[in-house]
Amino acid sequence: MEGRSEGRSVLSKTRLTHLAAQIDPKQVLDEDVQDVLLQMADDFIESAVSASCGLAKHRKSGVLEAKDVQVYLETSWNMTTPGFSGEAAPAKKSTATEAHKQRMNQVKKSKR
Repeated sequence: MEGRSEGRSVLSKTRLTHLAAQIDPKQVLDEDVQDVLLQMADDFIESAVSASCGLAKHRKSGVLEAKDVQVYLETSWNMTTPGFSGEAAPAKKSTATEAHKQRMNQVKKSKR
């Protein structure tokens, strides 16, 4: 990617190489692959920050908070953010046990 300054990227080529080595120490990333991955990381972060700022603005806040980013990542990418409380997570339905379903059916029958 021409004109790309490593200092402007959120992720450096050195850090990217280190991350790849953690997965497979024998793996070597081609220069073009590094550039594409760095561009993808920058684009992802830019879109996440932009959308998260939109959420903060929707809350009528001038401050971007972690919960704004958390909501964006969970709703748009189904990503959870370790280390943050699940207060922004959508409510999950509890699964009823078979015994509970049978009891509820009996209650419904008795009301008829």
